[in-house]
Amino acid sequence: MSEAMTTEYDYSQEKRGVFFLIDSKSFYASVESVERGLNPLRSELVVMSEQANTNGGLVLAASPKAKSDLGVMNVMRQRDLPDDKRLLITHPRMNLYIDENLKINNIYRQYTDDVNLLPYSIDESILDVTHSWRLFGETPEQVAFKIQKQVRAETGIYLTVGIGDTPVLAKIALDIEAKHNKNLTGVWHYEDVPKKLWPITKLDDVWSIGSKTAHKLETMGIHSIYDIAHQDPYQFRSKMGLVGEQLFALSWGIDRTDLTDVLVPKSKSYSNSQVLPRDYKKREEIEVVIREMADQVATRIRSHKKQTCLVSLSIGYSFAESEKQGSHGFRKQLRIDPTNDTRKLMSIMVALFEKHWQGEVIRNIGIDYGGLIEDTGVQLDLFEQPERSIKSNKIDQVVDEIRKRFGTTSLMLAMSKEEGGTAINRASLVGGHNGGNSYE
Repeated sequence: MSEAMTTEYDYSQEKRGVFFLIDSKSFYASVESVERGLNPLRSELVVMSEQANTNGGLVLAASPKAKSDLGVMNVMRQRDLPDDKRLLITHPRMNLYIDENLKINNIYRQYTDDVNLLPYSIDESILDVTHSWRLFGETPEQVAFKIQKQVRAETGIYLTVGIGDTPVLAKIALDIEAKHNKNLTGVWHYEDVPKKLWPITKLDDVWSIGSKTAHKLETMGIHSIYDIAHQDPYQFRSKMGLVGEQLFALSWGIDRTDLTDVLVPKSKSYSNSQVLPRDYKKREEIEVVIREMADQVATRIRSHKKQTCLVSLSIGYSFAESEKQGSHGFRKQLRIDPTNDTRKLMSIMVALFEKHWQGEVIRNIGIDYGGLIEDTGVQLDLFEQPERSIKSNKIDQVVDEIRKRFGTTSLMLAMSKEEGGTAINRASLVGGHNGGNSYE
């Protein structure tokens, strides 16, 4: 494709900003390396989830050297790790990672204001420095280098920076170019789209294009980003829906996102999901976990003064069971009379499980309470004594108050001590992983 090639899109009508998409390189592994006095780019280290089962845990993060020299990949099972004495295996400490993330984002705040800083995930942030970068350097690249240098000096963490005229160009510059450059920086302008973005043929390398979408595009005869950019946008949307419109905009580097916009969700729900520590086969053990989760989410909706009218239960099968059944599990919804009563919701969720479970081995459970309305008082049941409903409501209020004052584990359901219960162990986790700040 010729470098003299000009685009067919009139970018003069588009805003041109200066956006940094910054990634803390191999974040968990880097933090653990720094804690041990090791250089994050030279250490051979993995952060392994703690799972009490025959398969061992999963690799949550691996240092660059562990990936390049030892072939370690994220989500690799412990049993599949190379038997190499150089490889250091650590376990997650989520509180530590959160603290380091806050330190790094506080450094970013020295270069832009809060409304133009969007923490995108625990290891990525978007900075709109359109109106501030000139205060810190002669070019955006100089400012990016200054941020990299400061974070490295204060935390030991290496940063990768994508710089773009729009947030999406910054993100693609990060993923496609910066992560492979020695200076860990990539710069993409609108004018770079034809020579940098369009030639990409491995579609799922591009942010927001998953493997299923990439396969669908291939079946449509679309084999590159150039092909997407040169579709008829109206026909493309008719075939792909809203995704088609989004992909077409992406293929030209167009992104009109305003980081200062406050999004208000049209509808809200509260949920809880977990990967079980092992395969669960016994109905009694599964139902203990369902009751625990029903209680946890009921506490959350009460704290927001809500009642639910729509409950959902998701059951995910174990790997072997999924192969056997040809299905990953099931998800069932049920409309109910408004309530936030723990006892009622536990009973409803267990009944929903028993109605659809056929003895499969399971590994994932999810519970969701939607259809939320304001909690205006106890809804009396024609088939239950009013005194019982009122008493149950008062018990829930007392339990909520005790947990609020003294912590979640200060008052636990007795069933959580039974075989299969997970609530006590999970209470100490952060983001599903160990939150401790010490290492062995």
